[in-house]
Amino acid sequence: MRVIAFLRLLLPLTLLLGLVPAGADTPTAVSGERSISEWLQRMHEASRRRAYIGTLVVSSDGAMSSARVWHICDGRQQMERVEALTGTPRSTFRRNDEVITFSPQSRVAVVEKRESLGLFPQLLKSADAAIDQFYGASMQGSERVAGFEADVVQLQPRDSLRFGYRIWSEKKTGLMVKLQTLDGQGRVLDQVAFSELQLDAPVSMDKLKRMMADTEGYRLEKPALVKTTPQAEGWKLAQEVPGFRSMSCYRRPAPAGGDALQWVFSDGLATVSVFIEPYDPRRHAQEGQQTMGATHALVQRGRGAGAAWWLTLVGEVPAQTLQAFAQGLERLP
Repeated sequence: MRVIAFLRLLLPLTLLLGLVPAGADTPTAVSGERSISEWLQRMHEASRRRAYIGTLVVSSDGAMSSARVWHICDGRQQMERVEALTGTPRSTFRRNDEVITFSPQSRVAVVEKRESLGLFPQLLKSADAAIDQFYGASMQGSERVAGFEADVVQLQPRDSLRFGYRIWSEKKTGLMVKLQTLDGQGRVLDQVAFSELQLDAPVSMDKLKRMMADTEGYRLEKPALVKTTPQAEGWKLAQEVPGFRSMSCYRRPAPAGGDALQWVFSDGLATVSVFIEPYDPRRHAQEGQQTMGATHALVQRGRGAGAAWWLTLVGEVPAQTLQAFAQGLERLP
């Protein structure tokens, strides 16, 4: 998921959409000032109320990528344009949950609906998510980012199953201007930050709508997603991973043909995707783990109910968390 696939699945981390539902009760204090929910809600409101244009830079494992972002919200509709400035040319437009990605070189436009967007996308669905049970928060002072004074808040995990975060939010508006993901020793695994930012910028929602709708000359691809349940597909998580809850489950096209099941879990901040497909020895040979910055992946063969399956687990969590999911997954008879 990085260069870094840009800004976590091609959508910018600036949005912080739906971070905490109104009225959510997470009372952990940040140096006697704001609770975790209050900090996150403030950043969420900043993304709802502000138009901005900026350049984002993502760094992970020595690799860097950047993109230009145009964002506007009228309180009801979110509109956004993201232009990759490095790597393969690509333009991504979003209107609420509608996303279209243009690839000029291949002349392909991929049209999708994404329920979960933004920095901590699953928290919106987790009205009763007890974030304070798994994360503490503390103020780390203030710093300048892209010419703006920003408050620095650190979210520290209370166990080894998740990473921490250091967040810079612009003092006047609360808009997130920088984010670091931290390992258990406080080392930076990856970072996304504005290198240049214009707040209250003259962004035209109508212009973005016209650009998003202009697909002439592109071949449209619409991956078929079928909403389902793990039980209906014959799967269960026999051993729960502390703090993580099932958020969604879809059948979707697999890269090499056929269907794969995608089962998404989240603790409100960190997210894990479990992909399950029938084992094919012609394609599925190499088991193991991969790491890039904060993103870990685990691929392995599994068995259950007399059949063999290929499991791919991906998440911005420690490797042991993915292993816990793999060990707890069971095929129903």
